[in-house]
Amino acid sequence: MTMRRLLPPLIFGLAGMAILISLGVWQLQRLYWKQAILADIDVRITSSPIAIPAKLDPVEHRYLPVIATGTFSDAYIRILASRKRIGAGYRIISPMQIAGRVILVDRGFIKLDVDVPPRPEVPVTVTGNLHWPDEVDGYTPDPDMAKNIWFARDVETMAEALKSDPVLLVVRGSDPAAAAFSPMPVDSKGIPNDHLQYAMTWFSLAVIWLCMTAYFIIRLKPKTES
Repeated sequence: MTMRRLLPPLIFGLAGMAILISLGVWQLQRLYWKQAILADIDVRITSSPIAIPAKLDPVEHRYLPVIATGTFSDAYIRILASRKRIGAGYRIISPMQIAGRVILVDRGFIKLDVDVPPRPEVPVTVTGNLHWPDEVDGYTPDPDMAKNIWFARDVETMAEALKSDPVLLVVRGSDPAAAAFSPMPVDSKGIPNDHLQYAMTWFSLAVIWLCMTAYFIIRLKPKTES
């Protein structure tokens, strides 16, 4: 086999492998970047709560730890949800009147067969995090208004239905405690971080590319006559 026949597939194979490896390295760099962001979010989520700012921005104030005291109304929305080792149930979203405004409060999880308890007659102090979850896509069913069952938390739509500001506070704790609800606080676990899988995919493709190149070059070797 002459070098002239060997050179084109060798160059093509090495170039393809280099591109695939570079994509894998880029995904590793993205992994480290995303891990730093998630670590920063975790620190932010668990920092000391503050009063809810007067002016809010869904990007700047997402995950902001806050504390608020107010009274719940009788209205609520049930968001279909599930928990590991528990099963299906609902998130309960209620409007809360605080100083000068009405906000939405994600009070936590109850099982399907548990009735939503009456609202507390006394003011409640809740701590948690502000959140504007991105849970609605083209496959999300419309809410079943007749049964008061929703399938995702859409802050704007929930605020319109419950006549509140488009602000959602996800409860981490409350005083007095609400025994009927199991809090589902904000954390970084739901934020996708698939860069390691992507990196391994590109590196695997690089190995496959190398093997295919080697196989093709071997096939170019002329057969010797017996």
